[in-house]
Amino acid sequence: MKRIKETGTGKSFTVYRILLLVLMILVTVIVGISIFAILRPPNAGPLFTLGNAGTGRTGSGNSYAQTNAEASVFNGIGRLRIPVAGRNDASATMIVSIAFPYPPGDQPFTEELASKIINFRTITSDYFSSLPASTFVDFNEENVKTELLKRYNEILRLGKIEALYFSDLMILE
Repeated sequence: MKRIKETGTGKSFTVYRILLLVLMILVTVIVGISIFAILRPPNAGPLFTLGNAGTGRTGSGNSYAQTNAEASVFNGIGRLRIPVAGRNDASATMIVSIAFPYPPGDQPFTEELASKIINFRTITSDYFSSLPASTFVDFNEENVKTELLKRYNEILRLGKIEALYFSDLMILE
């Protein structure tokens, strides 16, 4: 007696049917989303936001800028700890945080600022670490801001920074 094994029955056929159903559902979802995306108007906003995206902060996940209706403030330089010469040639550390306003609708300039963060940090560190200890005794904040502003604007091509603000400025000996 010869046995003939039937194909298409049993567990393997059930698994095949389930996988085929899942594949059909996946293709249907992808096609539906694609059609929806094509039919949406080009100026439509996002359907939903994740994290802090709806809180008025911009900057691709990193908080480089704070924005409201009138002004944008770039604070991507962050808090810097810079070794400087203290009194009697002892070492000291300067802690400084720098922020500055920029035009809120200028996306190319915003991107340039974000791409120059390392340069801003290097310029700031080099400037403060090159100052003699006597400068910190009679510290003239306006002269420092003017010099840093000049150095920052030298590396920018798409816009200029008008003013600098120190949110932190401390010297620890």
